[in-house]
Amino acid sequence: MIKISDKVLKKQKNFWNDALFHPTDAVEDSWGKRIIDRFAEDKSINTIRIYTMFEDIVYEDMEGNLCYDFRVNDLRLDYLTEKGFNILLAYAAIPDCIAKRTDTTTSVSFNKTRYKGKMFNTSPPKDYALWEEVCYQYTKHIVERYGIDTVSKWRMQCWNEPDIKNFFMSELPDTPEYTPQRVAEYNKLYEAFVKGILKASDKLIIGGSALAWKLPFLKGWLDFVKEKKLRLDFISLHNYGTGGKSMDDGTKPRCIENHLEKQKGFIDCINEAGFKGVPIVLDEWGLAGGGFVNCTVHPSLICRETEVYSAYFVKLIHAFIHSEYEMDKLIICLSGQHEMTENFSGFRNFFTMDFIAKPIYNSYVLASKLKEDLLDYSADNKSLAVIPTRDGEGNTAVLLSYANKYFTEEVESTTEELTFEENLKCKKLTVWCIDKTHTNPYRVFERSGMTEPLSPEEIKLLREEGKLKPIFEGEYDGNAVKLDLTPNSTYLVTVS
Repeated sequence: MIKISDKVLKKQKNFWNDALFHPTDAVEDSWGKRIIDRFAEDKSINTIRIYTMFEDIVYEDMEGNLCYDFRVNDLRLDYLTEKGFNILLAYAAIPDCIAKRTDTTTSVSFNKTRYKGKMFNTSPPKDYALWEEVCYQYTKHIVERYGIDTVSKWRMQCWNEPDIKNFFMSELPDTPEYTPQRVAEYNKLYEAFVKGILKASDKLIIGGSALAWKLPFLKGWLDFVKEKKLRLDFISLHNYGTGGKSMDDGTKPRCIENHLEKQKGFIDCINEAGFKGVPIVLDEWGLAGGGFVNCTVHPSLICRETEVYSAYFVKLIHAFIHSEYEMDKLIICLSGQHEMTENFSGFRNFFTMDFIAKPIYNSYVLASKLKEDLLDYSADNKSLAVIPTRDGEGNTAVLLSYANKYFTEEVESTTEELTFEENLKCKKLTVWCIDKTHTNPYRVFERSGMTEPLSPEEIKLLREEGKLKPIFEGEYDGNAVKLDLTPNSTYLVTVS
């Protein structure tokens, strides 16, 4: 029995309906716009994180002066702002014309090149005053173009994963003895970034470091920020639950506790450095890391295509809501979107190659329907995570997932009854479900014995399966709502 109380535990802001859209430069392309349009239509995403991609903007003239061409940048930001999204901008990477080195590029991709053949220069600038100027000119431009009222709601972040060679100083190994060298350069990068932005406006939200995972790097940077008394409005971190190889060999199975354990390490470091209470943005999260690998490399990543990921997402929201770690943003990383050569290959994205919605996307749509008052509840079944909410007009939305600790099949299917303490009789009751037989294109593909490439008829069928449709809609009679729970199932029940 699941009993939804009338008692409000707290106001709960939505910190979970946000995404990193990668590659950034797909925003100007038709396939990228198609995804962005879907986000806007479904109201599934609130904040989108993208890169500034300074390599597209900054160049030198014949006299060696820095020049700026914002046209492509403006195409991207115009589209996102017109659709109503809030923005998190990662100020990266160093354009070649101000880089100390031009031979330190990295692909960070499955097919050995970034989108459109571009590479990421991991070098520090040859002169940090030049980096400060780039940050200033870019910020000045977006404030003038979009207005301070809009841009002051955005977040500006210095770099991406500067603690590892994939994105910063790739000429150095990723071994502990090189962390002090990396953090020393990043400290200068961050200081110049802060100065450049504040020169444009002191009303903007500034943060870093989009840390991959290295706590010594985090400590070294925070100590520097404290010593120099630099602005730090939020701390951005990356928190992946496990990896494909670790799931394949069983050394680190998928588990929500993996995120909480990692978060504890981050928070302990932040508190010890004197930054307790600074908002935390997990600007990348995922069930598993490895954005540019799929199940051809690690077979266990097929869970990115299934009901497992949707149930995992709901349980992660539930865990953070009831943990001691207050969250400002939880931003899923959508990468590998341009890498697909078939539909169901386990890349880290919301839609397949033929634009078939995955269960993880539809769980985002369901989660977006939650309200601002978090209600108390009781449930006998320990495999259930329940998020009951209500708004000021008495509209109720209950999101729940049913799964065991490791999101395996080793949990019995059952029927649970959902009841409300508040009298909601005669209101409209709507029930949505994501499980093996509802809103699950991959399971239809699997059961039907389909093979790639899909026929036009198969694509049409699977796209229809990927559309989120209620399994029940009608007047609520006041009796218990019966839910058939199977392993890794997700439900949303609304009464309004």
